[in-house]
Amino acid sequence: MTLDGLLDDLDRRIAESCLGPALKRRHSLASHTTYRVGGPARLYVTAAGLAELETLAVIVAETSRRGSEVPVLVIGKGSNLLVADRGFDGLAVALGPHFEHFEIDRTTVTASAAALLPVIARATVESGLSGFEWAVGVPGSVGGAVRMNAGGHGSDMSRSLVEALVVDLRSGATGVRSASELQLGYRSSAIAEHQVAVSVKLQLRFGDRRAARAELAEIVRWRRANQPGGRNAGSVFTNPEHVSAGALIESAGAKRLRVGTAEVSAKHANFIQCDEGGRAGDVAAVMREVQRLVKEAHGVELSPETRLVGFEPEELPRTLT
Repeated sequence: MTLDGLLDDLDRRIAESCLGPALKRRHSLASHTTYRVGGPARLYVTAAGLAELETLAVIVAETSRRGSEVPVLVIGKGSNLLVADRGFDGLAVALGPHFEHFEIDRTTVTASAAALLPVIARATVESGLSGFEWAVGVPGSVGGAVRMNAGGHGSDMSRSLVEALVVDLRSGATGVRSASELQLGYRSSAIAEHQVAVSVKLQLRFGDRRAARAELAEIVRWRRANQPGGRNAGSVFTNPEHVSAGALIESAGAKRLRVGTAEVSAKHANFIQCDEGGRAGDVAAVMREVQRLVKEAHGVELSPETRLVGFEPEELPRTLT
């Protein structure tokens, strides 16, 4: 079965299910990313709750068994995502407000996938807990943070994650996976693109509320002083061992490098800013040129941290081809 036939079949199955009212076709993904660029998803579904997400997983699994695997893209807060201008020829899945819930029980935090990291960070500090202050500076959601093992200021998700409930949108399976099973590494995990960490359990510790508040304030101050706002997706490249990607980019002369509507930030060289009404292709082109300049100047191949979707192989940064 061709991809068109596969997606037409998936379209029909979703439309005939309880998810029919939540199905959108050729839905723009630009507003779902912090770059605010990119084309449409062929199919787009918002799952209101776990039952709907599991129903969708079964439909996708059944459709895949009739042909090749369905291309699936899970959309969180879009703070680490760049979608090609042509869009995504597959199924994009978003999570509804139900997934923004979290609870704190003594030193244990249970959080759903769409809960925002800064919100949880502040709530845990006000509950007298320590260990999640770093997350106040990461503008993403819990689900995405687990998938990429997000971190900053000397810590990351692996420091507190106990387990996650994962839904596989290709096999239709749902199960709890321990932190060790998730294989959290530097900006990586065993969670695939078609899987969703729908809820997680974090283990924190009691701490000094006053000191934790001060740490939050310092992280926020540092972020405002050292990182740009606007249309970007945070750090573009992971840090090579013992050196920051931003320092390598700046010393290679790539700060303020511009291609079309995208430019390396003058405030932080590991950020790329995109103009209003810009193009995702320009952002990808800046990434490729930054890689080339750093390789030429330092012999280091920078590895993208940003997730790129819908691009042709020749459009991608070299380490993603």
